[in-house]
Amino acid sequence: MDQRRLVPRTDAVLADPDLTAAAARLGRRIVKDAVTAAQRRARAGQIPPGAVAAEALRALPPHAAALRPVLNATGVLLHTNLGRAPWSAAARDAAAAAAGCADVEYDLATGRRGPRGAGALAALRAACPPARAAQVVNNNAAALVLAATALAAGREIVVSRGEMVEIGDGFRLPDLLASTGARLREVGTTNRTTAADYAAAIGPDTGFVLKVHPSNFRVVGFTAEAAVADLASLPVPLVADIGSGLLAPDPALPGEPDAATALSAGADLVTASGDKLLGGPQAGLLLGDPAVVDRLRRHPLYRALRVDKTTLAALEATLTGPTPPVTRMLHAAAGDLRARAETLAGDLAAHGVDARAVDCTAAVGGGGAPGVALPSSAVALPARHEAALRSHRVIGRVEDGRLLLDLRSVDPADDAALRSAVLASLEGP
Repeated sequence: MDQRRLVPRTDAVLADPDLTAAAARLGRRIVKDAVTAAQRRARAGQIPPGAVAAEALRALPPHAAALRPVLNATGVLLHTNLGRAPWSAAARDAAAAAAGCADVEYDLATGRRGPRGAGALAALRAACPPARAAQVVNNNAAALVLAATALAAGREIVVSRGEMVEIGDGFRLPDLLASTGARLREVGTTNRTTAADYAAAIGPDTGFVLKVHPSNFRVVGFTAEAAVADLASLPVPLVADIGSGLLAPDPALPGEPDAATALSAGADLVTASGDKLLGGPQAGLLLGDPAVVDRLRRHPLYRALRVDKTTLAALEATLTGPTPPVTRMLHAAAGDLRARAETLAGDLAAHGVDARAVDCTAAVGGGGAPGVALPSSAVALPARHEAALRSHRVIGRVEDGRLLLDLRSVDPADDAALRSAVLASLEGP
């Protein structure tokens, strides 16, 4: 008998109790698509006809969205393609709690409208005491656009020629700033810009001076740059884009600028990202002088750039809750990483996997701390396993002909899931 005739009808498969429950959770369309795909596999002889329901269940996503969770074993802590900073459990719980109706702009004590995101803004100020005022928009590029529009539309922004950076995916800072209607006044040279260069460019048409941290590259050799403190006495606002979202100095990243230091040195406004070294959701942080921050908040463009309730909740929980995963990964002891790699590699080897523990080097990523090498350890597998592991949502990196699963970017709580994924990948996708 033609095996294709044995493939069950779609409505019969959808009547399976487990698939019915999945349809209630994920939606009928997603479940039906999985059933149709399983039927195609059965007709092609890839699975038995009686396994259609089980295959459909196996293929269902965990959520009713195309985004799928992955294990980041690349060794890049802030991997842009993988969503940058993983949220803490506290941030995830806070966002989920705020997903329904929440008092995002409501004062429960008075029954009247209240300030938007007051808790998150208070947490930001507490985490960075030199910031006398704070505001949040949807990313750091938005923070710069808002500052340029509110402070310098139709005027000049004075910026070093060496800080006219491209920030990723062909997105260039000069184009971003020029789109606001501001004019860029470049000073200095690519490798050397002094405070005198900035001072000579200041005039009645200057909106502000912009100091940009070129966070995804380094210029070495015959170089010079003006520090924030060198520019603080200029008679115009000073905006410092520190990029990575570090709020206070971190001894593990001695060359990385932080908001507290920049504000204490005299910056009127600091802009930064929330989903990088801060370890929270995507957000653009605006920290600094109350008059400057309030001017930005009152600008009509702010309304288009503000964040939603779940971002505010996750940001506040990141600031007030336990240490975020990125911070723990950054400060993980090299000896602990080696011990984890040896344990995992030994376990896999006992199951017949060609696995061994190796020392390697991880990176901060996300355009932060360029050139900082983080000592790490990984489980090394044959490179041929890379595609199979991707099908099990584990992302590693191929180096010198081996697939490295770098444990600095893997939470220790996920080691068991990583082991299970490697073993499952040996059986096929």
